[in-house]
Amino acid sequence: MDLFDHAMQERMEHEAPLAARMRPRTLDEVVGQEEIIGPGRLLRRAIETDRLFSSIILWGPPGTGKTTIARLIAQNTRAHFESISAVLAGVAELRRVITDAQERRRLYHQRTILFVDEVHRWNKAQQDALLPHVETGMITLIGATTENPYFEVIRALVSRSRIFQLKPLNEAHLRTLLERTLSDPERGYGGQQIEISPEAQRHLIDVSGGDARNLLNALELAVESTPPEADGIRRITLEVAQESIQKRAILYDKDGDAHYDTISAFIKSVRGSDPDAALYWLAKMLAAGEDPRFILRRLIILAGEDIGLADPQGLVVAMAAAQAFDYVGLPEGVYPIAEATLYLATAPKSNSVGAYFKALEQIEQEGAGPVPIHLMDANRDAKGLGHGAGYQYPHSFPGHFTPQQYLPTHLLGTTFYTPSDQGYEARIAERLAAWRKLQLEGLQPKETDDDTAADSTRRE
Repeated sequence: MDLFDHAMQERMEHEAPLAARMRPRTLDEVVGQEEIIGPGRLLRRAIETDRLFSSIILWGPPGTGKTTIARLIAQNTRAHFESISAVLAGVAELRRVITDAQERRRLYHQRTILFVDEVHRWNKAQQDALLPHVETGMITLIGATTENPYFEVIRALVSRSRIFQLKPLNEAHLRTLLERTLSDPERGYGGQQIEISPEAQRHLIDVSGGDARNLLNALELAVESTPPEADGIRRITLEVAQESIQKRAILYDKDGDAHYDTISAFIKSVRGSDPDAALYWLAKMLAAGEDPRFILRRLIILAGEDIGLADPQGLVVAMAAAQAFDYVGLPEGVYPIAEATLYLATAPKSNSVGAYFKALEQIEQEGAGPVPIHLMDANRDAKGLGHGAGYQYPHSFPGHFTPQQYLPTHLLGTTFYTPSDQGYEARIAERLAAWRKLQLEGLQPKETDDDTAADSTRRE
């Protein structure tokens, strides 16, 4: 590096965004992630002793320290460190890295550590190209991803890597970072007179959503856009903080973890009869741009699976909400979605319709039994084969019910459906219990005169 390059690098470091300037330079400066790089932890020991021989994948939301940990590994290793972005680099760039790593190992016996940012952006072919070199140890991979690697990274690569999951920073972590930035005279604002009201601090911390970069970007905008007052002090009020970070960035990828985790939380909240939680997750999905029809489809499924006959109107309400949304659209269409959510969350619950799968299992295990002859279609073969003979029309009997065989003979007395004691289904349970009792009694074998005589002979 010549004099001009050095001067340009210093100027770029000085002019870099606040979040880049405040990036931790040592492991002790890292805020949060104590379970991963706290004192005595496995990854920290491997970094400090330069014994990171196995590949790792750092998985977590933005602004939690994935790139920072990779840079600290680069600073503490004698291995050659390469860094590429999966968004920009393709197979050609990867081949260059691998070729250089092979030459380095052959000539200088030096290991190569490759940091791949957004590793989930690589397709299967690109990940496959890296796999054999990770497997032989030619490349030690550090992958960073915001998506679940168990779904977004090929299984063979995951099995050869140690997964470390990073968590969003909590309030204490973010407050420490804020205070450090305001007091650091070299990289932060320690050399300036800045006052931030407690309300402004709380707002910046709360709305940053556990993302250190989000917090520092908002702080930088607030400070740089606020001129000093007559006494030379920049005063950051709540209003300034609100303008600097008006809306929390919602982590939500329609094909990623946040999508599946949030809809799971939504459905489980409705199933668990918590309307407040259900509305919260519904609001998150709609605010993040989720397809309302996807949410409505899941509500329709839930109405059948988890509400069932405890409240048959649940399915009617869910279907009506879907139809209403098609008529209205957003933004007003949120009302029928919210109404259906609240109705289903507060309705009595029953999963008794799952009895269908018991019947299906019976068929899969034993095959389908024959239809009793009296239940067969009498319109075609009644005269020749007797189909339908003996069938009793229920509406011709008191209470519109008469006991007769409906299941195959070998399954007589089998029950698949057990009604719950919830809502409307409790009334079904009463009726069904009475019908089943009559059915059982009506289908008991009748004792004939011949049976009585034979039994008398045996007793003699």
